[in-house]
Amino acid sequence: MNWNDVIRYANNGNLKPDRRIKKTDAEWKKLLTEEEYRVTRQKGTERAFSSDVCSSFEPGIYACVCCGTLLFDASEKFESGTGWPSFTQPIKDNAVAHHKDTSFGMVRVETTCNTCDAHLGHVFPDGPAPSGLRFCMNAVSLKKVEASDEVPG
Repeated sequence: MNWNDVIRYANNGNLKPDRRIKKTDAEWKKLLTEEEYRVTRQKGTERAFSSDVCSSFEPGIYACVCCGTLLFDASEKFESGTGWPSFTQPIKDNAVAHHKDTSFGMVRVETTCNTCDAHLGHVFPDGPAPSGLRFCMNAVSLKKVEASDEVPG
């Protein structure tokens, strides 16, 4: 995946996810902490440098905190200096959805879980080679799991 792919998805629609999960706000509120709900369901942002996930580079897989869909492999994680965990690409092209975001007077590309629509963060074209992408994620939207731990919603 590269920046041209990201822009194409944001403008023309995303790849079909492997599965879809829909829950009511009340159901999400029961499953998530207040901060997880604020970030993932209300498109919030955690404070920069508020999580130790930024400085953790142990092997593993990061999944959506809401539905358990596998999103990022720690081998694609890098230190961006931004205060949020950053990855060069998702575990699968259809794991993450891309949406044009014009909030706060900026034009950015929002990333969401393609399974449950949880807000994850944003993607930028200033990451390292070979993809050149920086998936800048809210740590609270992720949970570290083993690949076999994917939880059906």
